[in-house]
Amino acid sequence: MDSISLERERGITIASKVSSSSGGGLVTSISWKENELNMVERVVGMVEGAVLVVDAGEGPLAQTKFVLAKALKYGLRPILLLNKVDRPAVSEETCNEVESLVFDLFANLGATEEQLDFPVLYASAKEGWASTTFTKDPLPDARNMSQLLDAIIRHVPPPTANLDAPFQMMVSMMEKDFYLGRILTGRVSSGVIRVGDKVHGLCKKDSGDHKIEEGKVTKLMKKKGTSMALIESAGAGDIISMAGLASPSIGHTVANVEVTTALPTIELDPPTISMTFGVNDSPLAGRDGSHLTGGKIGDRLMAEAETNLAINVIPGLSESFEVQGRGELQLGILIENMRREGFELSVSPPKVMYKNENGQKLEPIEEVTIEINEEHVGLIMEALSHRRAEVTDMGPVPGNDGRTRLTLTCPSRGLVGYRSVFSSDTRGTGFMHRAFLTYEKHRGALGNVRKGVLVSMGFGTITAHALMSLEARGTLFVTPGMETYDGMIIGEHSRDTDLDVNPVRTKELTNVRAASKDENVKLSPPRLMTLEEAIGYVASDELIEVTPKAIRLRKKYLDVNKRKSMSKKPKE
Repeated sequence: MDSISLERERGITIASKVSSSSGGGLVTSISWKENELNMVERVVGMVEGAVLVVDAGEGPLAQTKFVLAKALKYGLRPILLLNKVDRPAVSEETCNEVESLVFDLFANLGATEEQLDFPVLYASAKEGWASTTFTKDPLPDARNMSQLLDAIIRHVPPPTANLDAPFQMMVSMMEKDFYLGRILTGRVSSGVIRVGDKVHGLCKKDSGDHKIEEGKVTKLMKKKGTSMALIESAGAGDIISMAGLASPSIGHTVANVEVTTALPTIELDPPTISMTFGVNDSPLAGRDGSHLTGGKIGDRLMAEAETNLAINVIPGLSESFEVQGRGELQLGILIENMRREGFELSVSPPKVMYKNENGQKLEPIEEVTIEINEEHVGLIMEALSHRRAEVTDMGPVPGNDGRTRLTLTCPSRGLVGYRSVFSSDTRGTGFMHRAFLTYEKHRGALGNVRKGVLVSMGFGTITAHALMSLEARGTLFVTPGMETYDGMIIGEHSRDTDLDVNPVRTKELTNVRAASKDENVKLSPPRLMTLEEAIGYVASDELIEVTPKAIRLRKKYLDVNKRKSMSKKPKE
């Protein structure tokens, strides 16, 4: 299902996909014993039931809690599927332990009596079978998924839908097609829709329901297995894709023209972080990218905001745009996609979005779940205490000797840039999951989480001779042969203050030739920053220069005198 190159690289699902052009999708349908099963991943508002897949060896992970809480809130009754039971380490006892852990999780999340009485199945997705009883080696004729499909039909209620009511559909996904225009996907909540029918788009606003656009259905499509099939009509309960309207977006209602009220919209977690995207104005601008202007950057961001409900774009001053999102990972993925499309831009460090209520400053707090080896607990606890985190729970990880699970609450601003620090502190063995929790009273200033930087005051090609003398000053981010300019950050200073240095200094030539004169320059390997590390690293007076071939850190004001005069101004 993950068909974007970035998804394959990171091993995570990033975008909801439905059309056959995306090479797979999160919506599909299969026929089973005179029933049609529509299957959706991650879009909870479109379904009647859910299958909760849990690793039989590891038990429920931190992400399980997040998605399960959403499903229970919608009143779904999940079916528990314990996967990977064919592994040698998994026994019936471990499955029973995992089952009781899942039961405790359901209870802690406020599940009803009916939701707590969940059916349990055992499966090996790798070998392609599922069973209602624990087994490691089912009979040859039972090595299939029929028992899972039967369980879905038995436990998931059919949609309660009225075919005689007027047609209404909530848009859950949206895509653009070169030939068909905007394709809207959603579940038909009532009535019947046919090709050629007149429909209009509705949206909810504070002042009431507003009509967006009127048009007629030009194409109706439905997923059959992994391919898209054209259909003439569809009824309540069906998940369909339609073309014909150019304005409605995700969260809007498409309905018959006589319907004037929109369906209730989806509740979304509020954005917690904002970054300013602007034109790349560094001396090295325009060398790599093809999309350089503020207009092109703005059009791309507006197109993203249309299809991605979790992102808000607010035009700012002088061709800059404030982009609000739910975390630096989400905004980092947007920047990485734009960079691969040939954009060049300058990006500000992430700023946390505060709220003011009754004269009190509130900030977003996230729940952080961490699993680490016991020897790293002290180091991680100390690092997070500097970031104003508070421990709410701590204990061993079931079934994993020598591992500790910590649950903490931490301000979003304290977690910016922490992921890469966490990976190096735990030597890649740690696991961390974050989810927005609530807005709480501001927890005060963070401890010291970063040192000063080495700032270039030369323009040209960096030389090995210059870097050799700078190595003692701190950690370098550059290698000989790279281009630099005034105000570019080339390393981290070993002290808390910034230091202006000249990395383009060349070796003075003399007519004396001594054996020690031309000794080989041996430099330590530099710390080359990834985009995620750069987003978490930059301070408030710095920017990230992003081009298709390079990620550079720079000071907001390139001129050294301007920087000095700005540093004397009082900070916010």
